[in-house]
Amino acid sequence: MYITGQQASTGQEQVSKVCLGCICEVASGCNVTIGCDESVCGPFRITWAYWVDAGKPTLNDNAKENAYAQCVNDPYCAARAVQGYMAKFAKDCDGDGNINCYDFLRIHRFGGYGCSGNLNSKYENTFKLCMQTFSKE
Repeated sequence: MYITGQQASTGQEQVSKVCLGCICEVASGCNVTIGCDESVCGPFRITWAYWVDAGKPTLNDNAKENAYAQCVNDPYCAARAVQGYMAKFAKDCDGDGNINCYDFLRIHRFGGYGCSGNLNSKYENTFKLCMQTFSKE
């Protein structure tokens, strides 16, 4: 198994900035003012359970009861939550023998245990266009 851009064992970031940006783009258009609605919050549309699985990252070491909403509504703290979630659940979701951003997208969308599901075409096409556009830089 070949893992692309992943160094979780050393504690370094495993999801590239381009990958994070494109996951954010398909989740909400990377709308940093979107807030919370129903069970999801922030530009990555993160649930409370996802945040817990990610290790409960906090904004400025804030351990208050509103730490979840504060973190996931901040793009940098939310990105740390995505990193933490991927460190826990990274796997080859599409069966191509690599763990890469396409797998991280599926893990983010379907969760750590159901990432082999099919993405809807608009979601997948938006992601692919984003990756093609920003991977060239």
